[in-house]
Amino acid sequence: MKQKFDIITSTCVPLPLENVDTDQIIPARFLKATTKEEKFFGENLFRDWRYNPDGSLNPDFVLNNPKYKGEILVAGKNFGSGSSREHAAWAIAGYGFRVVISSFFADIHKNNELNNFVLPVVVSEEFLAELFASIEQDPATEVEVNVPDQTVTNKATGRKEHFEINGYKKYCLMNALDDIDFLLENKDKIEAWEQKRV
Repeated sequence: MKQKFDIITSTCVPLPLENVDTDQIIPARFLKATTKEEKFFGENLFRDWRYNPDGSLNPDFVLNNPKYKGEILVAGKNFGSGSSREHAAWAIAGYGFRVVISSFFADIHKNNELNNFVLPVVVSEEFLAELFASIEQDPATEVEVNVPDQTVTNKATGRKEHFEINGYKKYCLMNALDDIDFLLENKDKIEAWEQKRV
């Protein structure tokens, strides 16, 4: 969903697992879908962890724990490894997450998130560990992600870190623009440049 990014303050859903790959995020059998409907992919986010084989909810999985909710997913190191499927980013966005925080993302998945209006925030392993501890101690812990300043703050401790983001993608997120929207916004400049080349 296209939404402008500014300052996002939210509680978090913790997923303290390393090497979560795209097949765990959205299993391969869902790649045959002919829809990009957010609800469909969101409902199947972490499908094989979230549901038992008989289709009932797995009460031990974090997304099914009512204590944890929010627009921020906090994940372990090496999030989004494996295949390049964009469906994984669709599922994360479709569930309602706007930010994923980890100490390392697989490059292709990181770009897929950015292209689908999910902000991947890379923090130090120390900050990530502290964040998991704060959420475990109090599920109501809030995190502030300030996109203009490129900072993330654990409001339980006051600790803050700076994160990197490509300037173009930052502009697009802050203005709710995808790549096509950006080109259309700059149509006059593009046409003027083309005219100079004639």
